[in-house]
This record gives sequence, structure tokens and C-alpha cells, in this order.
Amino acid sequence: MENTTNAVLKYSFSCTPNKGTASMAEITQKDVEYVAALAQLNLDEETTQRLVKEMGDILSYMDKLSELDTDSIEPMMHVMEISNIFRDDEVGESLDREKALDLAPKTDGEFYLVPRILESE
Repeated sequence: MENTTNAVLKYSFSCTPNKGTASMAEITQKDVEYVAALAQLNLDEETTQRLVKEMGDILSYMDKLSELDTDSIEPMMHVMEISNIFRDDEVGESLDREKALDLAPKTDGEFYLVPRILESE
């Protein structure tokens, strides 16, 4: 298989515009196969055809959304108005050292003991 980095540079979507004047492009089997190759997926014929339809449906929905007049709508970060979704930062009861060490597989009574993963010099 060709290096996907090179394939990205050489590939141009073969999408053809729908019959409308300002509509999204139509997804082809070649487009789905290209995206699957980038994602390193091996798709069977049935899955490829299903994805052509599903991706086409998504683009059709985007066409429908682009018909809406959104000039008077202010951009939002969330669907619902949210000012702060975090709870208040309050000091609570801490887990004492003995209880925390009781949860560990190995301790020396004061610290957790973990296997060495780096060789010392």
C-alpha cells in the first residue's frame, strides 16, 4: 500500500455536487475507501456501501442546516446557557496516611513501594 502521507497529497475528493446550487458534495465509494485507508481500516463491501449512504445522509443534513438563516443567532459554546459547570472548591476531609497506605499492595509503612522501571546509573 502506498504511504498514506503521500496519498493525502495526491488525493482530491471525487465528490460531485448535488443537484442544488449551494449544496454539499456527494460521497462516493472511492471517498469512503480513502478515509478507511487513512484510518487503517479494512472494510468489506457491505460496510463500504453502508458508509457511503450514512455519510451521504450526514452531508444532506448539513445541506438542510445551511438553509437556515443564522445571521441573528449569536454563536454559543453549549446548547444550554451555562456560566460555570464546576462545583465550588471546598476543603474537605482528607484520607489519612495509614488508610491510604492500607490500600497499597506494598509499602514501607511511610511510602508506597513500586517496582523499579528505570535503571540507575
